[in-house]
Amino acid sequence: MTDYLTLLSYGPDGWGDEIVSGVLVTVFLGLATLPIGLVLGFFLALGINAKEKTVQASAKIFTTIFRGLPELLTLFIVYYGGQILINLLFQKVFGIHVEVNSFVAGMIALSFVFASYSSEVFLSAFKGINQGQYEGAFALGLSWPKTMRLIIIPQLIKLALPGLSNLWLIMLKETSLVSVIGLADTMRQTGLAARNTKEAFLFFSIACLIYLALTFLSSVGLERIEKRVRRGEVRS
Repeated sequence: MTDYLTLLSYGPDGWGDEIVSGVLVTVFLGLATLPIGLVLGFFLALGINAKEKTVQASAKIFTTIFRGLPELLTLFIVYYGGQILINLLFQKVFGIHVEVNSFVAGMIALSFVFASYSSEVFLSAFKGINQGQYEGAFALGLSWPKTMRLIIIPQLIKLALPGLSNLWLIMLKETSLVSVIGLADTMRQTGLAARNTKEAFLFFSIACLIYLALTFLSSVGLERIEKRVRRGEVRS
C-alpha cells in the first residue's frame, strides 16, 4: 500500500503530477471541441435543410464521411494529412516548415466527428418545431436571423439537449484516442506510468476511475442544465 501511495504521489518518485496534467489536457480538449462541434453541427443541419441542392449535397457528404470513418482513422487523416497540406501551402507561400500541434489536430478531428452526429440531433429537433412558428415570425416582420435567435433556437436547445448530452459523454471518452498522436492526455500519462512501473492494473484502474468521475460530473452538470432550460414548462 505504501508503494502504491508513493507511485501516486507528486514529485520525482510518483506519477501524480503527470496524471493530473493529463486529466487537465483531457478536460481542455473536450471543452475546446464542444463549441466547435456544436456550431458546425448546427450549420450542417441548416445545410441539409437548405433548398439549395449544392449546399444540401455538401452537408450530406460531410456528415456521411465523418460518421462512416472510424474516429481513430479520422484522427490520423487530420493529423498526418493536414500536416502535409499545411506544409505544402506554407512552403510554397512562405518557404517554411510547419509542425501541426497534436492538440489542435485532435480538436479538429473530434469536432468533425461530433458535428456529424450532432447535425442529426439538430435535424430531429428542427422537425419538432411547427412550421407555423416560422410563418408567424415572418408575418410579424421578423427577419430570418431574429426568427432563429428569438424563437427557433431556444426551442431547438430544449429538444436537442438530451441527444447532445449523450454525444458529449461519448466524445469525452473518445478524447483518449489522441494519445496515439503523442498528446499527453489521461490515457497517455497513465500508459507511460504503467509501462515504466510495471503496475499496469493500478494505473489503468486509475484511468477508469478518472473517466468515470468525469462522466459522473458531466451527467450531473448536464442534468442541471436541462432542468434550467426546461424551467417554467407546464407538465401534464
